[in-house]
Amino acid sequence: MEVTIQLEPIHNQVELFGPADAHLRLLRKSFGVQITARNENLHIKGQAENVNAAAEALDKMQKHLIRHGSIDKKDVELFIEHRISDGDKKTSEALTVYAQKKVIEPSTAGQLKYIETMLNNDVTFCIGPAGTGKTYLAVSVAVSMLKKKQIRRIILARPAVEAGEKLGFLPGDLQAKVNPYLRPLFDALGDMMDFTQVRKFTELDIIEIIPLAFMRGRTLNDSVIICDEAQNTSPLQMLMVLTRLGLGSKMIITGDITQVDLAKGQKSGMVEAIEKLRNIKGIGYVELDQQDIVRHKLVQKIVQAYDPRNNTNSE
Repeated sequence: MEVTIQLEPIHNQVELFGPADAHLRLLRKSFGVQITARNENLHIKGQAENVNAAAEALDKMQKHLIRHGSIDKKDVELFIEHRISDGDKKTSEALTVYAQKKVIEPSTAGQLKYIETMLNNDVTFCIGPAGTGKTYLAVSVAVSMLKKKQIRRIILARPAVEAGEKLGFLPGDLQAKVNPYLRPLFDALGDMMDFTQVRKFTELDIIEIIPLAFMRGRTLNDSVIICDEAQNTSPLQMLMVLTRLGLGSKMIITGDITQVDLAKGQKSGMVEAIEKLRNIKGIGYVELDQQDIVRHKLVQKIVQAYDPRNNTNSE
């Protein structure tokens, strides 16, 4: 089978094809097809299923290049490894943020469902392993809503629960002690707006990045409230968080329930809340899995290797 793809005139072919045609070579190797360029056309030849898959990846590459003005090897790998069956539906959930020419889009079907669930519900629970975009996409939705003036504030909170270390033994004051726990939230924000804007918004309390305990006694209106690493909340802490939800607000609760750092025998508040609340209208639930991991491709294999469901006894 052979198909011909016409390149958009706006495209810089060098950018699309990659340095020394590296992107095309990656497509050829991944899909087992022949790809040749003639003038403004690309010809793809091979088995029908592989040709169609390569053509779909190239279409996404072209759309990405139009929106972002550039494309790199990492982007191409994502289009190859994480295919979404309905590409048009995927682009309809693109999230605009403050960073110039930056658009956040889901890379997998699971991530697409996650974004849709957050937009359509006032409370969303999301569980999944490292690298699936739980925190990043939650922050993306919050920043996009702030930019559109659909909310007035973003509150990002994490429980300061030690993973084998004790806060009291760390150097510095309280802020210095909790900053490492909040760093992933700063990192996500830093990808969506520049440092000056993050600092301005935090000084004006438009964005708050706080330990979970700082939410006690508050009612948060017209806000997106994100509780990250929520598997490490106690049942009472989780109830406290859930009852902070005010008028015009959304709450997104994320965590990996396979990585609980609570004291042995203590039940996770997130696990209990999902059991009690997941069938209530207006509360959404999403479970991401290994197929939704979008970090380095080895992360997916590492998570799979550590999954107890994949381990067998050798007795």
